[in-house]
Amino acid sequence: MQIGRWNHQSSGGSSHSGSGASRDYSARPSHSGGADRRRFNTRGGGPGQSSGSRGGYQGNRGGNSPAFSGRGRKKGGPGAFGQTESEIAKFVNRGISVEEEMEVFVPEHAFADFDIDKRLMTNITKHGYTTPTPIQDKAIEPGLAGRDIVGLAETGTGKTAAFLIPLIEKVLRRPGERILVMAPTRELAVQIEHELAGFAKGLGFSGMVAVGGANIGPQITALRRKPSFVIGTPGRLKDLMERSALDLSTFGTVVLDEADRMLDMGFIDDMRFILKHVGSPRHTLFFSATLGKDIERLIGDFLVEPVMIFVKKHETSANIDQDVVRIPHGADKFDVLTELLGRPGFERVLIFGRTKYGVEKLAKALSRAHIHAESIHGDKAHNARLRALDAFKRGAVQALVATDVAARGLDIPAVSHVINYDLPNTYEDYIHRVGRTGRASMRGKALTFVQ
Repeated sequence: MQIGRWNHQSSGGSSHSGSGASRDYSARPSHSGGADRRRFNTRGGGPGQSSGSRGGYQGNRGGNSPAFSGRGRKKGGPGAFGQTESEIAKFVNRGISVEEEMEVFVPEHAFADFDIDKRLMTNITKHGYTTPTPIQDKAIEPGLAGRDIVGLAETGTGKTAAFLIPLIEKVLRRPGERILVMAPTRELAVQIEHELAGFAKGLGFSGMVAVGGANIGPQITALRRKPSFVIGTPGRLKDLMERSALDLSTFGTVVLDEADRMLDMGFIDDMRFILKHVGSPRHTLFFSATLGKDIERLIGDFLVEPVMIFVKKHETSANIDQDVVRIPHGADKFDVLTELLGRPGFERVLIFGRTKYGVEKLAKALSRAHIHAESIHGDKAHNARLRALDAFKRGAVQALVATDVAARGLDIPAVSHVINYDLPNTYEDYIHRVGRTGRASMRGKALTFVQ
């Protein structure tokens, strides 16, 4: 395949590299043979040097923003991961190409092997589930048996169904059983409730979502109906408890989904407060992509002889081709982004920024550049976030610009590319960001901008 090569002259027609050369976005073939992954290099400049040029929007783009400016900070910001060449090397990883032989997972069970209600089995089939994923294959049976579970699996491997299926069966067997599910973000809580509605259709019970950023009144009203599943974020759940609207002593089962992310977001005290108020004996299930010391302490404090399930093989999925985009000195990072988004194949692109202000500004700038874009961040109203996410899922917008609020657990189908416009804070954050593409058996690409 012929791969083009072109020059980019920085704004104003002057050169900033010291060599007098125009900027050269040297397009190289990707590791997988595709033409749409490039390394953007500059003659006379190295990746360790910080740009003295405009790093953000200028002129009719509304002026420099601290979120995107190259001045006064190195690359992605103080404390960002990707400041050294050894760290940058972690952003480059060749995924397994379609021509290569991939290890084929052979499950021990079929869904029909599990001792579950025929009506639930019908819904599972209608939901499009045919063969259990590794985490489902290992977690559903002990979940049905009432065992405490710690499940560690790569993102996009079906953790939600791994706990919903046995817990729906539990409610069918024991009418009046109540399940609490904690999730780190509003979007993930809504997504879990959506999957619950599909699996539990026609089974005679319901679930509700309790998250911040939404009117608490309707949530209190919904709790009075005693739904079998309550799915919420820790802060809102605690708020409802303190208002005496949520009595967890009537709940015998609790799930912590993306437990490590809840810890990262500072919910540790709320999590402990909530767990202590769940009824006893308690059936507890932890599901996460990573397992740290704080999680291990929670496991020791709140779980009884848990089944430990580890199906995580790689830090990032083998379905994801990962590379860096080196921004030339004097080049505008925003111009590089818009050029990429204009290429074939960049159909559904998730773009990560560091700050809420920067994410909102970038989404608006993309819209002014006639690229359909929406944003998700913590300052955006709950309903607005849901509308943006829905538009992205439906393909109504090409790009979704987000803070790390969108990096965990969200199942967005067919994300073609993840672009780290701003560097992640940690390598773990990077893993979760790029995990939004290449999910299940699909291929994906991840690009990280490096200055």
